[in-house]
Amino acid sequence: MTLLPLRRGLAVCVALGAFAATAACSSAESGPTPAGGAATGASAPVAVVPPSPVDPSVAAKADAALTGNTKAICAQAERASTSFGEIFIADLKLQIDAAGKGEQAKREAAEKVARDVQNYSYALADMAKLTTDPTLKKALTEMSTQVKALKGDITKLNADKMSALSARLDKACGRD
Repeated sequence: MTLLPLRRGLAVCVALGAFAATAACSSAESGPTPAGGAATGASAPVAVVPPSPVDPSVAAKADAALTGNTKAICAQAERASTSFGEIFIADLKLQIDAAGKGEQAKREAAEKVARDVQNYSYALADMAKLTTDPTLKKALTEMSTQVKALKGDITKLNADKMSALSARLDKACGRD
């Protein structure tokens, strides 16, 4: 196994650390594992757990509570960024592990990563729709666009651009 994906992942981890404005790169042992717990065979399938469905009325109430509330939207954006940073690290590990487990494992890992990237992009876009602050709206929209451009390939993350977008979000949220 070459160290290139690991080095690229480390560089992206550093970018996400700045992006999340918190310590998103944790060394926790939790994360997606193959079905049955420990990795056993080269063709062991990767367990992919779909997210729980969200009651639309609960989501609507949450959106109503956030609408126009810049402070709450900033806090939510920070939580979403931190969560994505943690998910990103787990996804990177999943892709590295899946690389040696066959095509099905690689495909399942890629599908999970694409879903996670898409979910984060949608979350940023949704927060942009809820804010009435034009600077915050622009920062969230640009971040969503940048994340969406990854198209599930987390190795495409541009550390410099994400850091600049993170700084813009920090400024819009009053966290210079």
